Amino acid sequence: MTQPDRPAGRGQRLAPTPVKAAALAHGAAVFTPTALRAFADELRALAPDLCVVASYGRIVPQTLLDAVPLWLNVHPSLLPLYRGATPIQSAIRDGCRETGVTIIAMDAGMDTGDIVAQTPPLAIADGETYGELHDRLAEIAAGLLVAAVDAHVAGTLTRTPQDGSRATVTRPLVKADRLLVPYAREHGAQAGVDLVRSLAPRPGALLEDPAWGALVVQRAHAQAAQPERSVALAANDGAWIVADLVVPPGKRPMAAADFLRGVQR
Repeated sequence: MTQPDRPAGRGQRLAPTPVKAAALAHGAAVFTPTALRAFADELRALAPDLCVVASYGRIVPQTLLDAVPLWLNVHPSLLPLYRGATPIQSAIRDGCRETGVTIIAMDAGMDTGDIVAQTPPLAIADGETYGELHDRLAEIAAGLLVAAVDAHVAGTLTRTPQDGSRATVTRPLVKADRLLVPYAREHGAQAGVDLVRSLAPRPGALLEDPAWGALVVQRAHAQAAQPERSVALAANDGAWIVADLVVPPGKRPMAAADFLRGVQR
Protein backbone atom coordinates (compact mmCIF):
# COMPACT_ATOMS: atom_id res chain seq x y z
CA MET A 1 0.00 0.00 0.00
CA THR A 2 1.36 3.38 -0.97
CA GLN A 3 0.22 6.86 -1.93
CA PRO A 4 -1.60 7.27 -5.29
CA ASP A 5 0.35 8.45 -8.33
CA ARG A 6 1.02 12.20 -8.24
CA PRO A 7 2.00 14.80 -10.87
CA ALA A 8 5.77 15.17 -11.08
CA GLY A 9 8.42 16.93 -13.14
CA ARG A 10 8.06 19.82 -15.56
CA GLY A 11 5.32 18.06 -17.51
CA GLN A 12 3.41 17.28 -14.31
CA ARG A 13 2.67 13.79 -15.56
CA LEU A 14 1.39 11.23 -13.10
CA ALA A 15 4.27 9.30 -11.56
CA PRO A 16 4.28 6.40 -9.08
CA THR A 17 5.89 6.61 -5.68
CA PRO A 18 9.31 4.92 -5.34
CA VAL A 19 7.61 2.21 -3.26
CA LYS A 20 5.15 1.44 -6.04
CA ALA A 21 7.86 1.42 -8.71
CA ALA A 22 10.02 -0.96 -6.66
CA ALA A 23 7.09 -3.25 -5.84
CA LEU A 24 6.01 -3.51 -9.47
CA ALA A 25 9.59 -4.22 -10.51
CA HIS A 26 9.55 -7.21 -8.15
CA GLY A 27 6.13 -8.41 -9.25
CA ALA A 28 4.41 -7.48 -6.00
CA ALA A 29 0.79 -6.37 -5.79
CA VAL A 30 0.32 -2.66 -5.10
CA PHE A 31 -2.67 -0.90 -3.53
CA THR A 32 -3.11 2.87 -3.68
CA PRO A 33 -6.32 3.59 -1.78
CA THR A 34 -7.55 7.15 -1.56
CA ALA A 35 -10.17 6.34 1.10
CA LEU A 36 -8.36 4.42 3.83
CA ARG A 37 -11.41 3.50 5.92
CA ALA A 38 -13.09 2.01 2.85
CA PHE A 39 -9.96 -0.08 2.24
CA ALA A 40 -10.31 -1.88 5.58
CA ASP A 41 -12.49 -4.71 4.25
CA GLU A 42 -10.13 -5.34 1.34
CA LEU A 43 -7.15 -5.38 3.67
CA ARG A 44 -8.89 -7.72 6.08
CA ALA A 45 -9.64 -10.12 3.22
CA LEU A 46 -5.93 -10.35 2.48
CA ALA A 47 -5.43 -11.60 6.05
CA PRO A 48 -1.88 -10.29 6.60
CA ASP A 49 -0.10 -11.20 9.82
CA LEU A 50 1.81 -7.91 9.84
CA CYS A 51 1.83 -4.50 8.16
CA VAL A 52 4.73 -2.05 8.08
CA VAL A 53 4.45 1.73 7.73
CA ALA A 54 7.40 3.87 6.59
CA SER A 55 7.12 7.50 5.44
CA TYR A 56 3.51 6.98 4.38
CA GLY A 57 2.48 10.57 5.09
CA ARG A 58 -1.07 9.80 6.19
CA ILE A 59 -2.72 8.83 9.46
CA VAL A 60 -3.67 5.15 9.48
CA PRO A 61 -7.25 5.07 10.86
CA GLN A 62 -8.32 2.72 13.61
CA THR A 63 -10.41 0.68 11.16
CA LEU A 64 -7.23 -0.34 9.34
CA LEU A 65 -5.28 -0.91 12.55
CA ASP A 66 -8.03 -3.27 13.71
CA ALA A 67 -7.87 -5.26 10.46
CA VAL A 68 -4.32 -6.57 11.07
CA PRO A 69 -2.85 -8.18 14.21
CA LEU A 70 0.29 -6.02 14.24
CA TRP A 71 1.37 -2.80 12.56
CA LEU A 72 5.00 -1.71 12.78
CA ASN A 73 6.02 1.87 12.12
CA VAL A 74 9.53 3.07 11.25
CA HIS A 75 10.28 6.43 12.86
CA PRO A 76 13.57 8.36 12.45
CA SER A 77 14.11 9.55 16.01
CA LEU A 78 14.80 8.16 19.46
CA LEU A 79 11.19 8.02 20.57
CA PRO A 80 9.57 9.40 22.61
CA LEU A 81 11.66 12.36 21.39
CA TYR A 82 10.50 14.07 18.21
CA ARG A 83 7.20 12.38 17.55
CA GLY A 84 5.28 13.58 14.52
CA ALA A 85 5.87 14.65 10.94
CA THR A 86 9.34 16.25 10.88
CA PRO A 87 11.66 14.48 13.34
CA ILE A 88 14.84 14.69 11.26
CA GLN A 89 14.40 18.34 10.31
CA SER A 90 13.53 19.28 13.88
CA ALA A 91 16.53 17.50 15.41
CA ILE A 92 18.97 19.22 13.05
CA ARG A 93 17.29 22.61 13.46
CA ASP A 94 17.49 22.29 17.24
CA GLY A 95 21.24 21.64 17.06
CA CYS A 96 21.00 18.05 18.33
CA ARG A 97 24.21 16.07 18.18
CA GLU A 98 22.51 12.67 18.21
CA THR A 99 19.42 10.95 16.85
CA GLY A 100 18.39 7.41 15.93
CA VAL A 101 15.71 5.11 14.54
CA THR A 102 12.82 3.50 16.40
CA ILE A 103 10.40 0.75 15.37
CA ILE A 104 7.09 0.87 17.21
CA ALA A 105 3.96 -1.25 17.37
CA MET A 106 1.40 1.24 16.13
CA ASP A 107 -1.60 2.37 18.13
CA ALA A 108 -4.14 5.13 17.58
CA GLY A 109 -1.81 7.88 18.82
CA MET A 110 0.81 9.89 16.93
CA ASP A 111 3.97 7.77 17.30
CA THR A 112 2.92 6.71 20.79
CA GLY A 113 3.04 2.92 20.37
CA ASP A 114 5.25 0.49 22.25
CA ILE A 115 8.91 0.39 21.21
CA VAL A 116 9.92 -2.96 19.70
CA ALA A 117 13.37 -1.97 18.40
CA GLN A 118 15.60 1.08 18.69
CA THR A 119 19.14 1.99 17.71
CA PRO A 120 21.58 3.39 20.23
CA PRO A 121 22.13 7.14 19.83
CA LEU A 122 23.70 7.91 16.46
CA ALA A 123 25.89 10.96 15.98
CA ILE A 124 24.73 13.71 13.63
CA ALA A 125 27.84 14.78 11.73
CA ASP A 126 28.97 18.40 11.67
CA GLY A 127 27.34 20.06 8.68
CA GLU A 128 25.12 17.06 7.90
CA THR A 129 21.95 18.12 6.09
CA TYR A 130 18.43 16.81 6.28
CA GLY A 131 18.82 14.96 2.98
CA GLU A 132 22.09 13.35 4.00
CA LEU A 133 20.83 12.28 7.42
CA HIS A 134 17.53 11.05 5.98
CA ASP A 135 19.31 8.73 3.55
CA ARG A 136 21.73 7.47 6.21
CA LEU A 137 18.95 6.71 8.67
CA ALA A 138 16.89 5.01 5.96
CA GLU A 139 19.62 2.42 5.43
CA ILE A 140 19.94 1.83 9.16
CA ALA A 141 16.15 1.59 9.50
CA ALA A 142 15.95 -1.13 6.85
CA GLY A 143 18.23 -3.44 8.84
CA LEU A 144 16.46 -2.64 12.10
CA LEU A 145 13.07 -3.37 10.52
CA VAL A 146 14.19 -6.72 9.12
CA ALA A 147 15.43 -7.71 12.57
CA ALA A 148 12.09 -6.70 14.13
CA VAL A 149 10.10 -8.69 11.58
CA ASP A 150 12.33 -11.71 12.12
CA ALA A 151 11.77 -11.41 15.87
CA HIS A 152 8.01 -11.24 15.33
CA VAL A 153 8.09 -14.40 13.17
CA ALA A 154 10.21 -16.17 15.80
CA GLY A 155 7.87 -15.08 18.59
CA THR A 156 10.62 -13.16 20.39
CA LEU A 157 9.51 -9.58 19.69
CA THR A 158 9.36 -7.55 22.91
CA ARG A 159 7.36 -4.40 23.53
CA THR A 160 8.40 -1.52 25.80
CA PRO A 161 5.92 1.30 26.54
CA GLN A 162 7.19 4.80 25.83
CA ASP A 163 7.85 7.24 28.65
CA GLY A 164 5.32 9.89 27.71
CA SER A 165 6.75 12.36 30.23
CA ARG A 166 9.84 12.71 27.97
CA ALA A 167 7.90 13.15 24.73
CA THR A 168 8.47 16.00 22.31
CA VAL A 169 6.31 16.60 19.25
CA THR A 170 7.00 17.95 15.75
CA ARG A 171 4.60 19.23 13.10
CA PRO A 172 4.53 19.64 9.32
CA LEU A 173 6.55 22.56 7.97
CA VAL A 174 4.91 25.77 6.74
CA LYS A 175 6.48 28.64 4.82
CA ALA A 176 7.14 30.65 7.98
CA ASP A 177 9.41 27.83 9.22
CA ARG A 178 11.66 28.38 6.19
CA LEU A 179 12.28 32.11 6.60
CA LEU A 180 15.94 32.58 7.47
CA VAL A 181 16.04 36.28 8.37
CA PRO A 182 13.53 36.30 11.25
CA TYR A 183 14.86 32.99 12.59
CA ALA A 184 18.46 34.19 12.65
CA ARG A 185 17.50 37.48 14.24
CA GLU A 186 15.70 35.62 17.01
CA HIS A 187 18.03 32.67 17.60
CA GLY A 188 21.51 33.63 16.39
CA ALA A 189 23.91 32.77 13.58
CA GLN A 190 24.65 29.13 14.36
CA ALA A 191 20.96 28.44 14.83
CA GLY A 192 20.38 29.97 11.40
CA VAL A 193 23.00 27.67 9.89
CA ASP A 194 21.31 24.72 11.58
CA LEU A 195 18.00 25.84 10.06
CA VAL A 196 19.61 25.82 6.61
CA ARG A 197 20.94 22.31 7.21
CA SER A 198 17.56 21.10 8.43
CA LEU A 199 15.84 22.17 5.20
CA ALA A 200 18.48 21.16 2.63
CA PRO A 201 18.15 20.23 -0.09
CA ARG A 202 14.34 20.51 0.03
CA PRO A 203 12.31 22.55 0.67
CA GLY A 204 15.22 24.87 1.49
CA ALA A 205 15.63 27.86 3.77
CA LEU A 206 14.38 31.11 2.22
CA LEU A 207 16.46 34.29 2.24
CA GLU A 208 14.28 37.13 1.06
CA ASP A 209 16.16 40.35 0.30
CA PRO A 210 15.34 43.29 -2.00
CA ALA A 211 18.81 43.08 -3.56
CA TRP A 212 18.64 39.40 -4.48
CA GLY A 213 14.98 38.42 -4.49
CA ALA A 214 13.94 35.16 -2.85
CA LEU A 215 16.90 32.81 -2.64
CA VAL A 216 16.85 29.25 -1.38
CA VAL A 217 19.95 28.68 0.74
CA GLN A 218 21.21 25.08 0.76
CA ARG A 219 24.60 25.53 2.45
CA ALA A 220 25.84 28.21 4.83
CA HIS A 221 28.33 28.85 7.59
CA ALA A 222 28.58 31.23 10.52
CA GLN A 223 31.43 33.63 11.14
CA ALA A 224 32.15 36.43 13.58
CA ALA A 225 33.50 39.06 11.18
CA GLN A 226 31.33 40.87 8.67
CA PRO A 227 32.00 39.25 5.27
CA GLU A 228 32.85 41.17 2.12
CA ARG A 229 30.95 40.71 -1.15
CA SER A 230 28.86 37.79 -0.06
CA VAL A 231 25.29 36.66 0.36
CA ALA A 232 25.03 37.12 4.10
CA LEU A 233 22.88 38.42 6.91
CA ALA A 234 23.57 39.58 10.43
CA ALA A 235 22.14 37.59 13.32
CA ASN A 236 21.08 38.90 16.71
CA ASP A 237 24.28 37.68 18.39
CA GLY A 238 26.60 39.87 16.31
CA ALA A 239 27.77 37.01 14.09
CA TRP A 240 26.99 36.52 10.41
CA ILE A 241 25.38 33.78 8.36
CA VAL A 242 27.18 33.45 5.04
CA ALA A 243 25.52 31.51 2.24
CA ASP A 244 27.73 29.05 0.36
CA LEU A 245 25.22 27.38 -1.97
CA VAL A 246 22.05 29.08 -3.21
CA VAL A 247 19.20 28.43 -5.62
CA PRO A 248 17.93 31.56 -7.41
CA PRO A 249 14.29 31.48 -8.58
CA GLY A 250 13.91 29.16 -11.55
CA LYS A 251 17.58 28.15 -11.60
CA ARG A 252 19.80 25.32 -10.43
CA PRO A 253 21.89 25.36 -7.26
CA MET A 254 25.03 27.43 -7.60
CA ALA A 255 27.85 28.74 -5.45
CA ALA A 256 26.88 32.00 -3.79
CA ALA A 257 30.00 33.63 -5.24
CA ASP A 258 28.89 32.68 -8.77
CA PHE A 259 25.42 34.06 -8.09
CA LEU A 260 26.90 37.38 -6.95
CA ARG A 261 29.06 37.65 -10.05
CA GLY A 262 25.96 37.23 -12.19
CA VAL A 263 24.06 39.89 -10.24
CA GLN A 264 26.91 42.39 -10.49
CA ARG A 265 27.31 42.13 -14.26
